[in-house]
Amino acid sequence: MDLVRHYTTHAEGDRLTRTPHGRLEFLRTQELLRRVLTTPARVLDVGGATGAHAEWLARDGHAVHVVDIVPAHVDAAAELPGVTAHIGDARALPAEDDSVDAVLLFGPLYHLLTPADRAQSLTEARRVLRPGGLLAASAISRYLSLLETAANGTLDAALAPPIDAVITSGHYDGHIGFTATHWHTADELRTELESATFENVEVYGIEGPSWPALDTAGDAGFAARIDAALRCARLVEQDPLLINTSAHLLALAHT
Repeated sequence: MDLVRHYTTHAEGDRLTRTPHGRLEFLRTQELLRRVLTTPARVLDVGGATGAHAEWLARDGHAVHVVDIVPAHVDAAAELPGVTAHIGDARALPAEDDSVDAVLLFGPLYHLLTPADRAQSLTEARRVLRPGGLLAASAISRYLSLLETAANGTLDAALAPPIDAVITSGHYDGHIGFTATHWHTADELRTELESATFENVEVYGIEGPSWPALDTAGDAGFAARIDAALRCARLVEQDPLLINTSAHLLALAHT
């Protein structure tokens, strides 16, 4: 399988720490989840990789089970204190109906390339959630590569067509690294969740519009800029004119 092969040769464990904007994404995802996970919960972390979020959720007192398609990810997650893990597919979850309080889909909605597969993963998430349970689903913004390459100076004539294509269609072809994926707009993400009959869907820009500046400043400038970047992200996290300038989107919804 292409996805397993990709993550076997590309390290995932440090994705949220190796770049300034990755660290911003991590801090903001924690912040947004902690707003809604206020009491101990049974959490199914689908596509949870090596457990970057499972680890802190377990420390916060939640019972976290990671489901991932990559065996090496599952092995790493299972070593974390308070975390269990299982090999599985977002389209056929190894969990009983109405058995968990929260489902995280941090990865499946961009790795599943067809609308039918994404819809199936959402149907499965809804199946295993208890009535009133929480879904937290992340997506990659269609504008990520435009903003990244414009900020770092690599946006040239050759990159313009594939960047235009992903903005128009959502199909990302790997033009700045990573594997082929589907990238969303905030409206598309909201529509997919509502079509799966989730209620009270709220979509947030995770990093806000300043994340490319963090990467441009580099590690040396991170400490001086992170507080301003976090304030910026909070101020416009649901602004319809700026939400898609985040590198990632987070949808929160309930059954």
